[in-house]
Amino acid sequence: MTSLSKNARIGGLLYIIGSLFGIVRLLYIPSALFVHGNAAATASNIVAHEMLFRFGIVTYLIGSTLWIFVTLALYRLFKDVDHMLAVLTVILGSLMVVPLFFVNTVNDAATLLFARGTDFVSVFDKPQREALVLLFLNLHNQLDLANGIFWGLWLFPLGLLVYKSRFLPRILGVLLVIACFGYLAFSFTAFLFPAYQGAVGKITSVTNLAEVAFMLWLAILGAKAPRLTPAEVR
Repeated sequence: MTSLSKNARIGGLLYIIGSLFGIVRLLYIPSALFVHGNAAATASNIVAHEMLFRFGIVTYLIGSTLWIFVTLALYRLFKDVDHMLAVLTVILGSLMVVPLFFVNTVNDAATLLFARGTDFVSVFDKPQREALVLLFLNLHNQLDLANGIFWGLWLFPLGLLVYKSRFLPRILGVLLVIACFGYLAFSFTAFLFPAYQGAVGKITSVTNLAEVAFMLWLAILGAKAPRLTPAEVR
């Protein structure tokens, strides 16, 4: 195995692991515990499955931390392709994203505090605490949507790097750039035209598959050094 292929596989494996940790809080926990528009049922579910909710917080933190190493691994893979684009990928993909992930766990901590209704929050009556549970869950979601702008933007330099690399299929680079605009469209739609968020989300769920294809290609197939042309050999 060449060092290029090894670096690609490491980057792909970290990408997969980090994504799996992120999915727990972003997708599984909401589907398992949250009842749309029902504050009482949502608060009750969180209390009844407190350990699962706490597990979601931990996986959110672990996934966020891993994302630093994902971008560094990709930097190592692509730095000789275009150094400035590789640096930009690290900045947009981790330096901007990870701090917001960590800050967002505060909203989950507040959610759990009001759901349990212990300590000083007991001064609020039960309906008020349940309403505050939905408030903090909504704030968590809004910050994720804002962070989605960076989730999209980092794919643009990454897609260009893949396209220019010659050791990965160019189509992957094109699809990553398309996914960039998909994330941006979803985030801005959620803030500007929330009634259409679901419709746009169905479209972007397809464009987001570019990341899945990219991480699997890296982890399974790695990367192959391009063949030199006669002119390059000279």
